[in-house]
Amino acid sequence: MLPTFGTWDNRLVKASTAAELYRKLPSVDEVMRRPAIAALAAAFGNDSAVGAARAVVAKIRQEITSGLLNDEALNLALAGLEGAVEKYLREGLRCSLRPVINATGVILHTNLGRAPLSVAAIEHIGETAASYSNLEFDAATGGRGKRDVHVNRLLQRLLNEEDEQRSTIVVNNNAAAVLLALNTLAEGGEVVVSRGELVEIGGSFRIPDVMKKSGAILREVGTTNRTRVGDYESAINENTRVLLRVHRSNFEITGFTEEPSTAELAELARRRGIPLMEDLGSGALLDLRSVGINGEPGVMDSLRLGVDVITYSGDKLLGGPQAGLISGRAELIARMRSNSLFRALRVDKLIYAALEATLLAYVRGDHDAIPALRMMRLTKEDVGRRAEVLAARVSNGKLRVEVIDGESLLGGGAAPSSVLPTRLLAVACDGLSADELAERLRAVEPAIVARIDDGRVMLDLRTVFPEQDATIAAALNRISV
Repeated sequence: MLPTFGTWDNRLVKASTAAELYRKLPSVDEVMRRPAIAALAAAFGNDSAVGAARAVVAKIRQEITSGLLNDEALNLALAGLEGAVEKYLREGLRCSLRPVINATGVILHTNLGRAPLSVAAIEHIGETAASYSNLEFDAATGGRGKRDVHVNRLLQRLLNEEDEQRSTIVVNNNAAAVLLALNTLAEGGEVVVSRGELVEIGGSFRIPDVMKKSGAILREVGTTNRTRVGDYESAINENTRVLLRVHRSNFEITGFTEEPSTAELAELARRRGIPLMEDLGSGALLDLRSVGINGEPGVMDSLRLGVDVITYSGDKLLGGPQAGLISGRAELIARMRSNSLFRALRVDKLIYAALEATLLAYVRGDHDAIPALRMMRLTKEDVGRRAEVLAARVSNGKLRVEVIDGESLLGGGAAPSSVLPTRLLAVACDGLSADELAERLRAVEPAIVARIDDGRVMLDLRTVFPEQDATIAAALNRISV
């Protein structure tokens, strides 16, 4: 964004004076011949520098036309022209996708990129991206390989039990996974689903819309709050292709409610020879009861109960990159792999690299290597100790900092009513509202994103990496009114 060089309210410059001011403006060629601008052209490229110079001169011209500059203000603007060109270049040519510090306490924050990747995943992405790879090459035979083998081999170890043969394929997100699975199993046929599960989640993702795009026909059963297994059975006919269960993701229905268990639906599906599919959404491979979260079904929970096909996300409770995983009976997954839609939805080598490294941590049992899981496993006392240390580092006399009890959220549509006890830094600033203080924190580099509650800015260190504590302390100490 270009700076405004003058603010002369409504005191417009007379036309004759404006003409004199226009004559003072240098041409773009003259600007480019200045040594400082020539150095910028060498650093950022001549075309970019010319574009920046043209934009800055045009901005000054527009302010003259608007009557915002007099002779004195114009001289100041021209004196700072080199700096304005440099600022324009640096802001225009920097990456807009930048890291932020997540101090909200929401572990899987959709707006902040959901799960951060592990060190091993980042390293594996780097080595895979910087070189050629065996993405679809079998080095042993010298022939063509399959890209999904890199992830499927690990998930087979994690998901296969006894005589069960399960397989997994990967597409670009969970919506794509649902689309591919329904298109493969139910195109032209009916999919039976409870009215209470026709959900809409973030980004206007609606189950009925995805089903329509897949070519499947929606068959609603039950009511919003009460659906029985008999409702599913009564709806089954010669056109039924799939029984579908959908995780409600970011809301719950409580009170006068009823729904069949997964085991009941699985028994019905087996008896009638119809696949049972579950859109699990977040898809935990870790037993969340170990971190105090109850009632959130995991991938293995559903498979053990007899679900034939499960779709879930890679960047939520799994703790990896954005992806949609489809796991289940090998013969059904094979049909999806041969669907031409799979090629349109498949992921690239970088996603496979990140997923492979993430899943290797699960195979090794090294859950703390995965940042999202490590954050879930932190105790209230763990977070509180760091909060007390950080609070002691804040010496800004304008701030009032207190460490208080609070709650962290999983986020990402997982366990919407479950919270993790935590300790918060509650910060107030004399002369600034909570909104203004939060805005100041977002303006630092990297931006610090917090939440506001009870008229104070709340910082939850559960979602802050320990090495970022010093950055937060420094930012708080720099706050001024």
